[in-house]
Formats: sequence, C-alpha cells, structure tokens
Amino acid sequence: MHDFEQIFRQYDWDAIKDKIYACTISDVKRVLAKNSRDLNDFLVLLSPAAAPFLEIMAAMSQQATQRRFGKTIQLYAPMYLSNECQNICTYCGFSMTNKIRRKTLSNAEILLEAMALKDMGIEHLLLVSGEANHTVGMDYFKNAIQILRPHFVNISMEVQPLSKEDYQELYLEGIYSVLVYQETYHREVYKQYHPKGKKSNFEFRLATADRIGQADIHKIGLGVLLGLEDWRVDSFFNALHIDYLQKTYWRTKYSVSFPRLRPAEGTVEPNFVMEDKDLLQLICAYRIWNEDLELSISTRESEKFRNHVIKLGATSMSAESKTNPGGYAVDKQSLEQFEISDERSMQTIRNVIKEAGYDPVMKDWENAYSLRF
Repeated sequence: MHDFEQIFRQYDWDAIKDKIYACTISDVKRVLAKNSRDLNDFLVLLSPAAAPFLEIMAAMSQQATQRRFGKTIQLYAPMYLSNECQNICTYCGFSMTNKIRRKTLSNAEILLEAMALKDMGIEHLLLVSGEANHTVGMDYFKNAIQILRPHFVNISMEVQPLSKEDYQELYLEGIYSVLVYQETYHREVYKQYHPKGKKSNFEFRLATADRIGQADIHKIGLGVLLGLEDWRVDSFFNALHIDYLQKTYWRTKYSVSFPRLRPAEGTVEPNFVMEDKDLLQLICAYRIWNEDLELSISTRESEKFRNHVIKLGATSMSAESKTNPGGYAVDKQSLEQFEISDERSMQTIRNVIKEAGYDPVMKDWENAYSLRF
C-alpha cells in the first residue's frame, strides 16, 4: 500500500460529508478571520454555510492570487493525440463501447496540428489521449514529444497512468508537468463509472501522483470530474491528496483543474448539478486555503464565467481548444471528448484578459530556472 492510500483509508466519505454539511456561519467567520488555514478550514469553506460569504471569499481570493502570482493569466491549449481507448467510462465520449471513428495522429499530422497551434501563438501545450496502452503508449508519447519539443516552450501531458520509470523517461524527454484526475474519490461508486479497463483499478490510479512525484516531475495537476459525486466531498479528498503531496514532494508544484461534467457522445447526466456560484465558491476556497496552487479553467466553462473568474483566482486558462484528435487542422470533424462552451478565438481571449487589467502570458522562461541540483 502506498503512502497516500494509508492516509486516504483513515477518512470515511459519509463522515466527511456530514462534517461539511454541519458547518455553521460562526465556523465560516472564524476561518475567514485566520491568517493561515489548514484542511479543516478548507472543509468549512466548501460548506453550504460559506455560500452567503461568497463576495467576501472572492475578494480574499483576488487579493491572495495577485499577491502570489501577480495580475497574469497563463494561456495554453490541448492537443488531442488519439481518441482510441481500452476503458469503459460511462461519462466519456472516448469510452470503448461508443461506436465512433477512432483516430491516432501520425507524425505528419502531429506536426500539422503543432503549426496550427503555433499560428495561434501557443507556447504551452497539453498533450491528451485516450487510454490505449498498445496503440498510444510510451514509444508513441516519446516520439510525439521529440517532434513537438523544438516548437514549444512548455509541454505537459494528460494521458493514462504510467509507471514511475515511465515518468522518469518523460522527465528526461522534457515533460514539464503531468495531469491525472482521480475523477471521483468515492471508492464504492468509482467502479460503477469505470466498469472495465485498466482505469477500473481505483488503487492504481490513486497511487499515480506518488509515482509522478517520485519521478521528480516539476508539476502535478489534480482534479475531480465535478458532477459525478458530491463536489464538496470530492473536493475535500482532492485537497487531502494535495496536502499530502506537498508535504512529501515539496519541490514539486501543484495545479488544480475544475472540469464540470459536460455533454459528450454516450455519456451520463451529472449525478450532482454544480451551479456557477458553487464552482466560484470552490475556486475561492482553494485559493484562500492554499495560495501556492495554480488554478486552471478550461473552455468547458461559459464565456461569462471565464470572463468573471479572471480576477477571482484563476492563474491559467485554455483557449480556442479542440477536444478531438486533429481538431485544429487535420480532422476537424472527428469526435470530441466533450463539448466546448467557450469557443472564442485565442486573440479574443487575450483581449478579454487585457481588458480586465491582466497580462495574458503566452510564453515564459520558467524551464530555464527549473533545473534541480
């Protein structure tokens, strides 16, 4: 049993849920008055009792974000390499049982997609694929990175969980960060959402962030799929995971993403509807709890919400995203993993960020300073 699982087993889902919903207004006032906050305070900020304090929380989140990150928003785009997948996931358009046309980008197609993204001004790239180990495995990833590395300042990955040794190889290939979402920390219902495939192994997925940390990857991205289970409880467990990781792999940076369940081919309806005000409360709770976290907002969200959150805690955003392999230049009609809500161009997003008084960052030199000795 890996280290985080030992901690995870000490917590009961229903007990945490009861604790969140038992919080009072006086609890919230006490937490907001503190100078620093722990996991128990984060739990209070997630609670329904904190909802009336959203305006205060938003102001605190804005101040904390500017203090730590300045008035900047890092822009990036995903490149979907393949929609082939060996898992059955009831909420995903790429699920193995969906009768869709499968596509994996060739070397030439990877380069065509790269040039389209370069024309948009993209320097920070997120590589994404379905989980098909034989078709889209380590050899494929290393080859794709070698093609792309000369063209982008920063390359991150969101693919199937890999071994520690694989992550060490990716580090040597120049991967800066790896994103892996547990989807839900509710162990009992996890199997219902993931009935078949390697992803059905809850414990193996739970241990992935440990393997990434042991491989010395610069940044680890975590999150849950908001809507599968109670977002308040799932988010507490995600924060529990981050708290453990920060203490264990303290040289590593951490980011949180906030994917809300969106329509896609053959997917389930959300079990728990999350309103915009709930998502804003969650973002502010993370920032007030932990000023060092990078908070990323994808194009799943609406134009209105993304415009609003620029000032309230976000540090990075995707823009002009395509969630299908080849979507930028090669095969614009291939199936998306999920529907996009904010379809504005990269230039439009840059202008919106500037109009908000913030600086849209397309390129930074962080890699030059991130070597570890």
